[in-house]
Amino acid sequence: MRLAVVSDIHANLVAFEAVLSDMPSVDGYLCAGDVVGYGPWPAECVDRVRELGSPTVMGNHDRAVATETGFGFNSMADAGVRYASEQLSPEQIEWLRSLPDERREHDGRVKVVHGHPDDPDRYTYPGLFKPALLDQEDVLIMGHTHVQAHEVFEEGIVMNPGSVGQPRDEDPRAAYSILDLDSMTVEERRVEYDIDAVVDAVDEADLPAKVGKRLRKGR
Repeated sequence: MRLAVVSDIHANLVAFEAVLSDMPSVDGYLCAGDVVGYGPWPAECVDRVRELGSPTVMGNHDRAVATETGFGFNSMADAGVRYASEQLSPEQIEWLRSLPDERREHDGRVKVVHGHPDDPDRYTYPGLFKPALLDQEDVLIMGHTHVQAHEVFEEGIVMNPGSVGQPRDEDPRAAYSILDLDSMTVEERRVEYDIDAVVDAVDEADLPAKVGKRLRKGR
């Protein structure tokens, strides 16, 4: 069973389409949240995730849009939430609202959260990956940090597929991972995409310029 794992798409359709084009044959998909926020294509990214039939958890930006509540966001994030709220249809917002904080998939073998198993808004960087994060599952998938990493322990795998739409590990390429549940391995993958096209779209949407420019440095 090979699963494509994505997270933190952040309304970056150009990066997401590059990931989907690069993706090898898989048996299914999983998404660790933050489909929207920051970027200029929130509606298109929501539709694309839904078309894939990907089990998805709620990220903090998804929640901010769905519940019309803040998160102590900076100005860039606030602008992305406001923009997504304007661009999404009521039905798309309702889909975001329906997303859970946690999912257990594939007979409970895989647990998906956004930030941390105990707190969906907690950043769990690779240095904090440890077996104690695992409960009954074989694989724990987290997002939120935008940093691609995984660790294989005797107890199972702890992983973050990285960010499709806004990497923050100083590699500007879009990130995702392939999880093989049969061999219990993770393949981390990176994909180049047209960042200039995203920068132009950010400007056209009147979003903060830094939303696009930061993509060039992967920060």
